[in-house]
Amino acid sequence: QVQLVESGGGLVQPGGSLSLSCEASGSIFSIHDMGWFRQAPGKERELVARINNYGTAIYADFVRGRFTISRDVAKKMVFLQMNDLEPADTAVYYCNTRGATSYWTSIVDYWGKGTLVTVSS
Repeated sequence: QVQLVESGGGLVQPGGSLSLSCEASGSIFSIHDMGWFRQAPGKERELVARINNYGTAIYADFVRGRFTISRDVAKKMVFLQMNDLEPADTAVYYCNTRGATSYWTSIVDYWGKGTLVTVSS
């Protein structure tokens, strides 16, 4: 099976920083896009950032230059450095990976269980 495990969430004051990490493991043959989504109470899950295999990253408008996504291809990891956090950033952050378990199987989405980020005084 394929598993994604996030880490790095927690409580931080407004203006603070957090670094999120996600590691993919298991019988994954190939990994394509990797990214981060988040979901706040009463809100839809939304894209935070995504990075593809060509090194191109995209960010949601609300990021406003505060976050940086990166990945380590060899380690099958993706990271999200978040600076200048605001209360509106409070949400469960989910790691997402698009991949396949073999050359012949379809590319599907894999999700982590999420890590909670709380921005509050």
